[in-house]
Amino acid sequence: MGRPPLALGTSGSIRCYRVEAAYRARALHRDFDGRVRAVERRGRTKAAAEAALKLALRDRAGVSTRGHISADSRVSALADAWYDGLTDLSPTTMEAYRLRLDRQILPGVGQLRIRELSVGVVDRHLRLVAQNHGTAVARMCRSVLSGMCTLAARHDALTHNPVRALARTGGKAKQAPRALTVPQLRQLRAALTYDDRAIARDLPELVDFLMATGLRIGEACGLAWDAVDLDAGAVAVRATAVRIGGQGLVVKPTKTDAGARTLVLPAWCVTMLRDRAARTATESNRRGSPVFPAPLGGWRDPSNTQADLREALTTAGFDWVTSHIFRKTVATLMDQAGLSSRAAADQLGHANTSMTTDVYFGRKVAATGAAAVLEALSHTD
Repeated sequence: MGRPPLALGTSGSIRCYRVEAAYRARALHRDFDGRVRAVERRGRTKAAAEAALKLALRDRAGVSTRGHISADSRVSALADAWYDGLTDLSPTTMEAYRLRLDRQILPGVGQLRIRELSVGVVDRHLRLVAQNHGTAVARMCRSVLSGMCTLAARHDALTHNPVRALARTGGKAKQAPRALTVPQLRQLRAALTYDDRAIARDLPELVDFLMATGLRIGEACGLAWDAVDLDAGAVAVRATAVRIGGQGLVVKPTKTDAGARTLVLPAWCVTMLRDRAARTATESNRRGSPVFPAPLGGWRDPSNTQADLREALTTAGFDWVTSHIFRKTVATLMDQAGLSSRAAADQLGHANTSMTTDVYFGRKVAATGAAAVLEALSHTD
């Protein structure tokens, strides 16, 4: 039976030979192309020759494994390789992944070898994260670890992705989407008009706009006047406001092609925007400026706006409502009116109607039917 081959990237025993007034150290090294090559170095003494050869073998292994992840690599190196390879993700998603790496994953398992990432080790780590930081954080950590382990498997550092063998991360079962009814929407709109603090923060008309469109809070905060066509009664959704670590508040293009869309507005919303535009100095001053600026001027911060909305909604007796509820309400009203799920997806900027639906690139349906349905919110019957 033949001798087993060297493992990739490893060397055999070092042998030294006397050569004239020096020593020659020699060893066989199996490179990552599978070939075994002899590596030699010389020195005035046996120890010097061995030391020189060991350095050469170390450097050779470094060249062979550049960018390579092995089973003996640390999880921290795997995390860096995985994060550096992420592309086409929004800055907020990248920041969220970075936080999970720095705050939970690296402190918990960063010093382990990749081969030590067993199902039991990952399961215990995620259970601890859920216990200390909550189910939502544990779920994101699970997603990050799954991506890392998939990369390790592609490098043959793991035989399989251990995260896929785990049970579902615990938490409350998903509840059916809760939406506002038309009478509740009218009640909420009326309540906000009597809230001096909400009026000072310019919230009533922002809430009206969210009700009329189903936009995400970041999309509403990032809407500029040059994206509003009052004559056509439509808005072009093409940007979103987001706060990015190290950069501050920025307005950037929508993340997906489906997110960039043109929406027809209900007539009452167009009237509200006309009145709002009339309160602005001139059209030239409006162009490029935010439709719903911060109370002190400039672009609204979505996080700060969410906090203001929570306070106003609680005061109005709707403490269970968030800005996302308005999106669900628009979709629900469209569904109740018999409009298709595709139309609702186009209204909300979703690429898919479900997890199994193909992405419809370039589909920008302006007349989704939402404008007619949402006419029910008009102050006049």
